[in-house]
Amino acid sequence: MELDGRVAVVTGGTRGVGAGIARAFLRAGARVIVCARRPPDEPVSDGGREAAFVPLDLREPAKVVAFFADVGERYGRLDVLVNNAGGTPYRLLGEGDTERHARVVELNLIAPLTVSLAAYELLRASRGAIVMIGSVSGTRPSPGTAAYGAAKAGLENLARSMAVEWAPEVRVNSLVLGMVRTELSHLHYGDEEGVAAVGATVPLGRLAEPADVGEAAVFLASDRAAYVSGASLLVHGGGERPAFLDAATVNKES
Repeated sequence: MELDGRVAVVTGGTRGVGAGIARAFLRAGARVIVCARRPPDEPVSDGGREAAFVPLDLREPAKVVAFFADVGERYGRLDVLVNNAGGTPYRLLGEGDTERHARVVELNLIAPLTVSLAAYELLRASRGAIVMIGSVSGTRPSPGTAAYGAAKAGLENLARSMAVEWAPEVRVNSLVLGMVRTELSHLHYGDEEGVAAVGATVPLGRLAEPADVGEAAVFLASDRAAYVSGASLLVHGGGERPAFLDAATVNKES
């Protein structure tokens, strides 16, 4: 169990991608703390081991600082921070005011910065690792989720800067996710037929599962990635087939 005895915090770890990451860390032997504004419907667990839950709004800096102080007192160390909490509703730029879009940036960029700064001293003491959960929305146009895409682009750059400033004590990397099947997939892709149709556009033929993301996060947090810092690992099933290939009237596959 490659993370045996290590302590990991997963923000937004009560459902979806975050819960998948937390379960992967439990399988790898880590002691896991998940935080979110609301408790999970049922404890996040795997193989008879259970993640501890702490209620926390990441947009309240004083409470974030107090949370990590408590982690230090209770566990004596922190080895891994996974900045997973985030998300956005579908909203075209012209359909929301600046304040609404700013809240999306706050959750997806400012909150991970707040959390990382609060966790820094614990991570430095353990020579630990930070894993940022990014998105392909930050690498391409993101109509309907423009503020989210802008925040995720900033998060990836933030991770690279952190990796330089905080080396060699703390490694910082990003997972850049494509589409993931979660409890909320229907909000983005529709019913099961819609999910299957969207999955068919991915070269690997399906959406990612939260467990796929979790295994990649364990790798970046583990000693197997001891010389990996400032990197962005694409977890997107091969990406997207360029639309122009289907629109062109030449070079069609028979």
